[in-house]
Amino acid sequence: MVGTRWLLIETFGGGEPTVIGLGSAPRKFVPLTQIFRQRETLATLRGAVAATAEALEPVEIMSDSGRRRTLTMPLLITPERMHAVLVWSGPVEEEVPPRDPVGAWYFNLSTSKSTRSDDLLDLYGVAPENRAREHAIAGVFTRVITNSDESDALAKVVRSAPGTEHQAVWTVRRDDGALRAAHFSCRMLEERNAAGESEVFLRGVTHDIGDATDVSAAPPPVILEHRVLDAAAAEGDFRAIVDLRTLRLLRWMGPAMPGIAWQSLAGEPEPAIHPEDLGTAKAMSRNLAHSRTSGRLRLRTLDGGWKAVQARAVLMALDQYTTAALVTVRDPEAEVDY
Repeated sequence: MVGTRWLLIETFGGGEPTVIGLGSAPRKFVPLTQIFRQRETLATLRGAVAATAEALEPVEIMSDSGRRRTLTMPLLITPERMHAVLVWSGPVEEEVPPRDPVGAWYFNLSTSKSTRSDDLLDLYGVAPENRAREHAIAGVFTRVITNSDESDALAKVVRSAPGTEHQAVWTVRRDDGALRAAHFSCRMLEERNAAGESEVFLRGVTHDIGDATDVSAAPPPVILEHRVLDAAAAEGDFRAIVDLRTLRLLRWMGPAMPGIAWQSLAGEPEPAIHPEDLGTAKAMSRNLAHSRTSGRLRLRTLDGGWKAVQARAVLMALDQYTTAALVTVRDPEAEVDY
């Protein structure tokens, strides 16, 4: 049925489970019925997925004849929530093939926080003593090398429309320096939190599909548009893409400004604009519809204080319908003429 390859099936919610990987080959949210036509095969797969979702642990199912077995491995984001399941089926005497590294994650788009599973941290090669499961969404981009579809992905994050799906092959830089091609699959869902409030989550999995140098779809270490932006930056400038609606950081373009709290790591202050400067920031956001804007803002620092910065913003199009702000910040004392 699945043979020598593991099948990766997403179970994010919001629809029937679909295939997003066959071995190391990505698939585009393909319904099971489009790959497997036999009723018996479909029943076995659906039964395996359902049994794994109920047990939230690996299961083994034997055929009635006792000659075949089906194995599963759930991809859990919490002990109570499964994002995907790996399934393999074959003769009982057949050796089980190795599995690709796969990990689960989600973005809480209502809080701009990202949560990663231990499987994903394994995929990233993160040492046990350095593991932080929760951090700011912007922190994701310190590890991945995006493709030309990055602006489309950011536009979807800004719009935060439940039901939205996205897939991409990006390059992951592991902590040991290895560059791996990774297939990202995700879907947005509106859910209720413990307080009964509505929040939008982007739930996904990351699938390591091979060495980045061997996968043609994986972007090179630095793509051209990032080289152009880096070349245009003046010394002392730090650039960020910011959500115009929430004023939250989407990602840094290049290195982050030193000393600023932006990662939302445990033990660090939450990222913030000084309450007295929020009016300035909101006015800058509104006025971008007509022209470039600038102003002085105070940003939360890692030591819990505030740092004054000179901010300049220009409007940038993420797609045909969605805009964000490209904000350049620098130390006011080091301000130069442009």
